[in-house]
Amino acid sequence: MGFFKRLFGGAPRPAGDATGEYFYIRPDGCDEVVRVRIDRNNDLSLADDNQTLFIRKSVRGKSYKCRPVELEATFDANRRLQHAEVTGGTLVTQADYDAWQASQTTK
Repeated sequence: MGFFKRLFGGAPRPAGDATGEYFYIRPDGCDEVVRVRIDRNNDLSLADDNQTLFIRKSVRGKSYKCRPVELEATFDANRRLQHAEVTGGTLVTQADYDAWQASQTTK
């Protein structure tokens, strides 16, 4: 499970955010990294098997160069991340997001 957390986000949650699951995505066509927050208590839908949960979310960067991205993630009955993938972009780490944020403040 720790592997998925490191790979797909879910890196340390900000203090006081017990229900948030974070993903970091780099859309195709730009260098921007977008942080996406999923609320595991309110944003998830029950899958057809009536046991697992899922979310499908559209993401877009601020730049016109960034293509739209679709995030799909599945969670078990205890709302723990099982799988995540994106179409139209790449999942990256929180460190990538932090580096991109730092590069924006120096411009």
